[in-house]
Amino acid sequence: MDLPKGPGFRLDGKRALVTGASSGLGLAAAVSIARAGADTTIAARRQPELQALADALNAEGCKVTPLVLDVADIAATQAVVADNGPFEVLVNSAGHARHGPAMGTLPDDYDAVMALNLRGAYFLTQAVAKGLIAAGRPGSLINISSQMGVIGGQERAVYCASKHGVEGFTKTFAIELGPHNIRINTICPTFIRTPLSAVTLDRPELRDWVMGKIKLDRLGELEDVMGPVVYLASDASALVTGISHLVDGGWTAG
Repeated sequence: MDLPKGPGFRLDGKRALVTGASSGLGLAAAVSIARAGADTTIAARRQPELQALADALNAEGCKVTPLVLDVADIAATQAVVADNGPFEVLVNSAGHARHGPAMGTLPDDYDAVMALNLRGAYFLTQAVAKGLIAAGRPGSLINISSQMGVIGGQERAVYCASKHGVEGFTKTFAIELGPHNIRINTICPTFIRTPLSAVTLDRPELRDWVMGKIKLDRLGELEDVMGPVVYLASDASALVTGISHLVDGGWTAG
């Protein structure tokens, strides 16, 4: 009997770029990508945290290079990708939030969130895709979005708007990049236990709202995102593009 050969989850021989890698979801993504065998460039604005992560992963036998980068700086991002690419794997986890009632949103709040979450993500994706097309290589691009990219949430109008935008451009990129064998998807986590989420979870009324929505009755942990990152980056998802991979504990199920 000829049995199908299952695709692997390894990333050996691939070059990866992970942004927002100094903490939280970006750090978890960097760890999972590097441990899967990719030659990984980790980028963020905070050099000490990046170096500490690179040192820890390299001590395990991974190949990791730290790179200070502000994704909101489009010209710098384009230059870095051009100088250091092409990257067969992108995990864009750089993000920012300024939560508050929609009626109280100030233009500065809106601009700060959109500059990184949407504008920065768009042009980073474009830059990595251009490098792959020029080199004639396939690739897998992953934008860390949010469950708030497919629903709404209280005190999150600007954040939701930015992540809905990421969902929209990701689908269009998937259509246009498909002929080049470049895949692009989003990962949409629910509330993951990080220092940033503590701002919400430390408020009893908001924690009750969150826990009332998550059907698995627990908060997400960083480890919950690591598997989906490797899956979408690897050949295990070779026919998957243009999707929103929800990691939401059933929040959006009903």
